Amino acid sequence: MYKIIVDCDPGHDDIMALLTILAHDEAFKLLGICTVAGNNTLEKVTRNMLQVEEYLGIDIPVYMGMDKPLVKEAVPQPAGHGESGMDGPVLPQPEMKAQAQTAVKFYKEVLNQEDKVTIIALAPLTNLAVLLNEAPELKDKIAQIVLMGGAINGGNINKYAEFNIWHDPEAAKIVFDSGIRMIMAPLEVCYAGGIMIKEAERFKDRGKVSKLVDDLFSFYLRYAIERGWDKTAIFDLMPVVYLLKPEIFKGQEGKVDIILDGEDTQGQTIFEQGDGQHLVLLDTDREECMRIFFEAIDKLDERYV
Repeated sequence: MYKIIVDCDPGHDDIMALLTILAHDEAFKLLGICTVAGNNTLEKVTRNMLQVEEYLGIDIPVYMGMDKPLVKEAVPQPAGHGESGMDGPVLPQPEMKAQAQTAVKFYKEVLNQEDKVTIIALAPLTNLAVLLNEAPELKDKIAQIVLMGGAINGGNINKYAEFNIWHDPEAAKIVFDSGIRMIMAPLEVCYAGGIMIKEAERFKDRGKVSKLVDDLFSFYLRYAIERGWDKTAIFDLMPVVYLLKPEIFKGQEGKVDIILDGEDTQGQTIFEQGDGQHLVLLDTDREECMRIFFEAIDKLDERYV
């Protein structure tokens, strides 16, 4: 069983990743959820997480992290996720609150108590960079960081970079250079494992969790549909599926460097195959990824009624 902390900026795909984690409590011991500015402001992404927990009737501790990148300004992305950071579902303001303890303090507390913690990073790496700057001795308690981020052949925010790395490249460089084992799910594997637009119809007129997923897709799929695509990535799902079934992925070991600046190159991930601390995932079995996701939502429909 993996002892995990999820670091995220919900986000439609963050929630779909979290739902898949919740469905696999035999595989994951979820120690807590940390939020960070990325897809939208810290306040909005934290609210989104609390809204979903309240909707499901669960109470996983949520810790608020950094509200801006280490050096650059925060740049929310409403085009991808809407003004709320999670447009589509209509959920009431949550009565639940985030924990008083900050995300970085939570990391320090957990890592002082636990060994071999896996961090699932679905957002800019700001929280983790601050942790490593303040308590570098704790890195040995982290078994691995499995992240959605980076790109090999071209970006989605500038010519070469993926958004999570672009948003805080200084943080990404600190984390990638830390010596911690990194398993990177870049844009390429996310697209390879994506959902067909027609497959999203399966969530209509089913259970409570399927209703949430259907509402998420009602906004999330617009970008792809408007461009005439028949498939789109559920980006943040890939690190979770990898942990559940690594054998369906193809990847290469090597080193990853981060470019900090440049209109076309800020956040670019330079991968050098060979000896190195990192595994970069490059391809996967799309049908198997979707089977895992669909079965997870079906299972939660039975659990949360």
